[in-house]
Amino acid sequence: MTGGVIRLFVVLLSAAAFTALPALANAQEFSGEGMGTPALDLNLPSFSSFAPATDPSSPLALATGGEITLSAKLTEEGEDISRGLVWRIFGQQAGPDGKLPLIASSEGGSGVFQLAPGGYLVHASYGRAGATKRITVGRDSKSESLVLDAGGLKLDATLAGGVRIPSGKLKFSIYEAETDTNGERALIIPDVSPNSVVRLNSGTYHIVSTYGSVNAVIRSDIRIEAGKLTEATVEHHAAELTMKLVREPGGEAIADTSWSILSSSGDPVREVVGAFASLVLAEGDYTIIAKNKDRIYQRDFTVVGGRNQDVEVLATEANTVENMDGAD
Repeated sequence: MTGGVIRLFVVLLSAAAFTALPALANAQEFSGEGMGTPALDLNLPSFSSFAPATDPSSPLALATGGEITLSAKLTEEGEDISRGLVWRIFGQQAGPDGKLPLIASSEGGSGVFQLAPGGYLVHASYGRAGATKRITVGRDSKSESLVLDAGGLKLDATLAGGVRIPSGKLKFSIYEAETDTNGERALIIPDVSPNSVVRLNSGTYHIVSTYGSVNAVIRSDIRIEAGKLTEATVEHHAAELTMKLVREPGGEAIADTSWSILSSSGDPVREVVGAFASLVLAEGDYTIIAKNKDRIYQRDFTVVGGRNQDVEVLATEANTVENMDGAD
C-alpha cells in the first residue's frame, strides 16, 4: 500500500450476530446469473450456467419425494445462519444447452425441500460468500449442513488526524488478491460504500480505496477470517481544492473558465470547467492552468494532505502563459 496507512480490527462474531449486520445494496450482494460466485472445490460448470425451473409458479415440492432440511454456518463450530441465505438446488446432469437445471430455490435461513430421490448439487450463498455440496435424497427425511468458511469486511477511510471523509466522495472496490497472466486482478465488488458489511469467503483480498475521482487512491491487501468481522480504516493523504480565476485577491470568480491540472513532471492529471472548479488531489506538487477566452494563466501549487482550501489564480500579466503547447 502506498500513500496512506491502514488500521485493522478483527471482531469474533457468532452466526446470529453476523446475520444481524446490515446487508449491502443490490450491487454488493449476490444476485444470481451473470455475477461471479466464490471458487468451488467441485469440478462443476459455472453456476451462471443453469436452466430456470420449468414452471416457476408451481411449488417445487414432490409429495412422493424425501424431505431434506438444509442449513449453513460460517464455521464448523458456529451457529446456523438464521437469515440472509439464498439456496439453489441443481440437477447434476446438464441439459442440451449445457446448463444445470435449477430444481428449487429459497431465501432466508434454513431451507426445507421435498425432492425426488436422487443426487443434487446444493449451493448456499451469503452475500458474496458461498459453498456447494453434493447431496443424495432418498425416501426418508434427512438434514445436511454447509460450512461457508466465511467472514465479514467493513471498510472506512479518514484524512490525516482522523478527519472524516464525506461518504459520498469515498468508495471501495474489492478484487481478488492474485493477478492473472496480464497482471490484472478480477473485480469482485465495485463501489462499496464505507461502513457497509461485505460477506466474503475467508482469504486475502485486494482493496482499492478512492477519495474523489482523480488520483487519491490507496491499495492494500486484507485477510478475511472465517466467523470474524474485519474492520479496516485507511488514511488518505489528499485534500479537496476549489479553484477560481480572479482579477484580484479575494475577487469574484471569472465565469467560462476551463482548468487543466498537471503533475510536477508535467503529465496531465485532470481537466474541468467552471468558475468554481472543485476536485480532490493526492498530496504533492501541481501546476494549475486556467484558460478564459483567449488568455491562459497558470500557478504552481502544493497540495497538503487533509488541508482543504480555495486556490486563486490571478488573471494578471505576470501569470499569463504565451503559446502554451496543448492549450487548445
